[in-house]
Amino acid sequence: MVTFDRRSLLLSAMAAAAVVGCSRKGDTKGAKAVHAATAAAKPKGPADPMWTSFRDLYLAPEGRIVDNGNGGISHSEGQSYGMLMAVLNNDRPAFEALLGWTEAHLARVDVALYSWRYDPRQANPVTDTNNATDGDTVIAWALAKAARQWDMPTWEKRSAQIRAAIRDRLVVERAGQHLLLPGLVGFDHGAAVTINPSYFVWPALDDFRRFDGPGRWEPVIATCEALIGAARFGDHKLPTDWIYVRNDGVILPAPDKPAQFGFDAIRVPLFAVAGHRAGLVAPITDYWRAKMQAGQPIPAWIDVQTGAEAPYPLSAGGMDVVKRLLGEPLLAHEALAADYYGCVLQLLARFLR
Repeated sequence: MVTFDRRSLLLSAMAAAAVVGCSRKGDTKGAKAVHAATAAAKPKGPADPMWTSFRDLYLAPEGRIVDNGNGGISHSEGQSYGMLMAVLNNDRPAFEALLGWTEAHLARVDVALYSWRYDPRQANPVTDTNNATDGDTVIAWALAKAARQWDMPTWEKRSAQIRAAIRDRLVVERAGQHLLLPGLVGFDHGAAVTINPSYFVWPALDDFRRFDGPGRWEPVIATCEALIGAARFGDHKLPTDWIYVRNDGVILPAPDKPAQFGFDAIRVPLFAVAGHRAGLVAPITDYWRAKMQAGQPIPAWIDVQTGAEAPYPLSAGGMDVVKRLLGEPLLAHEALAADYYGCVLQLLARFLR
């Protein structure tokens, strides 16, 4: 068993942890102190109100992002987005608080990856130690950015460990393809692999290629691009949240999940345009533009096999993704979505450039 010494990482976050660590659940004093320290550390000029609003709503005093749409749990995805947004907004105290909590509660000791879910309602908050590759990818990316932005070599070392674990443990080769698994367990079925296209965070993968060399990441990137180009189903040629890649090269909507372009897949075009790959998702843009031009609401999901659409429209966060793809102005910060995931989509649409 390989273990990782995270002592230096935790020490680097001690200043933030000292502020937030002793706060009781529901106590806002720790959060206010973090936010005050953040404001003091900011460069001249006002903080972006979209980030500060999100931080004030969803960053708990102890340093975890609270998913209010899922019973107040936290997960590696939310921690990763919080860390990335903190870096992009030059908010070092928030970044250190997030990093300290993530390393203390989600980091695995056997591999440089993170357990995906933390439920504070349970006696053992982490009952499933499986990872989520999107969360690990964005954590590694945020650490690398933070290391360069704030001159912290320890964070770059940790990022390199995570990148190596993703490349060595989460990529499987089948018929010349280098498939990025969504997690260590449960996605490689032998004759086929289940893939989540929204886990292809193109700007992060491009930076990994730059950091580690094309030999490590170019095959993975090429396969991910090919999968997005091939995963076009139904009349509108849309990807589904989950796809099934057989060893003979056939790509299908995952048979054990709804065949929907929906909750997960909405990130596919967002990461593509942020990674300068808008051409890969042109059918999605065309679908959304046609809906807008017809004066019809864009549904929260569409079944690519039956054509059935959700009876309710996209959230405010989802609409910001649409607007980003169509080149239209994003919603004002006052129009912050009422749920964690909607807010995340707004932040990503706003800051990933």
